[in-house]
Amino acid sequence: MITHRELFLKNVAQTSDFPLSLEIERAEGVYMYGKEGKAYMDLISGIGVSNVGHRHPKVTQAIHNQVDKYLHLMVYGEYIQTPQLLLAEALVKTLDKGCRKYPVLDNVYFTNSGTEAVEGAMKLAKRYTGRQEIISCVNAYHGATQGALSLSGSENFKRNYRPLLPEIKQIKHGNFEDIQLITFKTAAIFIEIIGGESGVRVPDSQYFIELGKQCDLTGTLLIIDEIQTGFGRTGTFWAFEQFGFYPDVLLCAKGMGGGMPIGAFIANQKVMAVFKNNPILGHITTFGGHPVSAAASLATLNVIYEEKLLDDVKRKAQIFRDLLVHEKIKEVRNQGLMMAVEFEDFDTLKPIIDRAIEKGVITDWFLFCDNSMRIAPPLIITDEEIRKACKVILSVIK
Repeated sequence: MITHRELFLKNVAQTSDFPLSLEIERAEGVYMYGKEGKAYMDLISGIGVSNVGHRHPKVTQAIHNQVDKYLHLMVYGEYIQTPQLLLAEALVKTLDKGCRKYPVLDNVYFTNSGTEAVEGAMKLAKRYTGRQEIISCVNAYHGATQGALSLSGSENFKRNYRPLLPEIKQIKHGNFEDIQLITFKTAAIFIEIIGGESGVRVPDSQYFIELGKQCDLTGTLLIIDEIQTGFGRTGTFWAFEQFGFYPDVLLCAKGMGGGMPIGAFIANQKVMAVFKNNPILGHITTFGGHPVSAAASLATLNVIYEEKLLDDVKRKAQIFRDLLVHEKIKEVRNQGLMMAVEFEDFDTLKPIIDRAIEKGVITDWFLFCDNSMRIAPPLIITDEEIRKACKVILSVIK
C-alpha cells in the first residue's frame, strides 16, 4: 500500500530534493502534532505566519462565523463585503499617525499573498510616478513571481529565469552612501525594515530617516516590506514604528492572516486612485481579500491588541538571548522575536536543525544566510516553552 509520504513525493510538486516530509495531523498554539501524536514546537511560526499561534480559538471562531454567511462572491472591489470593510478600517487605525507627504495611509488593496502585494505595489509605483526604475536591496527577498523575483537580491535565485524585469537597481541594506543612488528616475525603493532572508540585519536607526529624505527630494515612493515583520513580530505592530519614519506604501501578509492566506498593500487614496483609470481596472484580482481570510485577519489583529501580545515580545526575546550561549554560537541577532542564531557554516548548522526536529523543536535557516538558525516563534510562546526549546537546541549542539 502506498504511503502518504510516497504520494506526497509523487503527486505534490516539490521545490527541493530534500523536503522535511513531516506529516502533521493537527496543530494548536505553538505545537504541531504528527501521526503518532509526537509534538513539535514550531519555533518558526510556519515562516512568520502563525504569530498568534496555530488555530487560535478567536481566529477559528471568526472563520466558522464567516463560513456560515458567505464565501467568494465577486472579483475584488465590486461588492461591499463586511469582513473587508472592518479589516481595512482596523488596519488604517494602526496607521493613523500621519506620514511625510500624505495625510495618512488610508487605502488598503487586499491580495492573496505577500508576493502579490509586491506585484501590485510595483505597478502602483510605476503608474503613480510615471517612472520605470525600481530599487531593491542586495540579499533582499520579496517573493518568487517574476516581478517580485526581479527585486530579489540573490542572482542564484534569478539567473535561470532571466530575462526578468528591466531597470531594477540594487543597493546595500543599511548603507548610507548607497542612498544617493535613488534619483529623479526612480519610481520606488522596495526595502525590508529588517533584512529577513539575509539573516535578520537591523540597520542604524538614522538610516530610514535619511532614506525618507532622499525619497522626498526625488519624488520616489518609499515602499516598506513588512511581510515578515508586521503584525507584532518585532514588538510593535509595525516594525517601522521603532525607526521614527513613515512609509509611502506598506506591504503586509504572513502573520496577517492567523494561518489563512491574505496580503495587502496600503497607500494613500491619492496614490491608490491611479488604478481607477487609464486603464480602468488598473489592478484586479479574483480572490484578493477573500471574506474568510479577511475575517481571520481581523480576529488576528484584535487578538494581538486584546491579549497584549506586543508587551512581552522584547522580554521573551531576551530570554532566548540569555539562554542561547554556546561556544559554537557566534552571534545572536534579533529585533523582537525575529531572530538569527549564527554558527560557523551551513555544515555545522544543518545537523543541529535536524537533530532538534528529531527532539521535537522546529527551526530553519535563511535563504541568503544559511549559517544562521531562524527563530521566530508564535508571540504567545510562554517563558517555560522558551526555556524548553533552548534546552533542546543546546543539547543537540555537539
